[in-house]
Amino acid sequence: MSLRAQLEAIIYAAETPISLDQISSLVKESLLAETPGIDPAEIKSRIRATLEELIADYSGGSHGIEIRQVAGGYRMSTKPEQHDVVRAFAKSLKPPFRLSLPALETLAVIAYKQPVTVPEISEIRGVDAGGVIATLLDRKLITTAGRKAVIGRPILYKTSKEFLLRFGLSDIHELPSMEEFEKLLAESFQSDLLPSEGTLVESSSSSSSASPSALEDASSEAASAEEEAETPASTKPE
Repeated sequence: MSLRAQLEAIIYAAETPISLDQISSLVKESLLAETPGIDPAEIKSRIRATLEELIADYSGGSHGIEIRQVAGGYRMSTKPEQHDVVRAFAKSLKPPFRLSLPALETLAVIAYKQPVTVPEISEIRGVDAGGVIATLLDRKLITTAGRKAVIGRPILYKTSKEFLLRFGLSDIHELPSMEEFEKLLAESFQSDLLPSEGTLVESSSSSSSASPSALEDASSEAASAEEEAETPASTKPE
């Protein structure tokens, strides 16, 4: 089997992005059998060159999928122009990924302010974010990042690898502008929100310049029906 075919099969079968080192360990023996004495650096060089060929080939208009570098590895994914049909298909197969509007707002704050503490998030949003943090941790979209060196040593939070996978990012440096990210959040989770919140996300996505406070005002009526019970930040004990 050719190296190109092997790499294509490996990336297709991988459930998560597969790194160059992982790929190298999988195809090393076949390359050594084909070219005895080849050194590890040359193996990686050949793999990298073949991956670039595959990426270029799949970028053509005749393919509905592409190979991308995501979260430190390679993975196959559907192209953006196929979003609507694939989303409809995926929704018919599995339960929706449910997030509330306050959870989306909190996720945006963490993404752009990370690492950040719960008190800092609550100060930005104007409400206690404790319950929402638990939801995001449960969904594995965020993770802990140690403790801040201040009185009380509050826990710091940052986005996770699952967050990168969800949004197709190689690392956090690929995050778009805040306005673009708000729109991306709305589009990604729009039909997966709790029923009482659907129209709220639509309104926030139609105005990318909406401020966090404006979004908070819009979600006040739905907040009482959410699974994350929120209370004013000012009532939370210090």
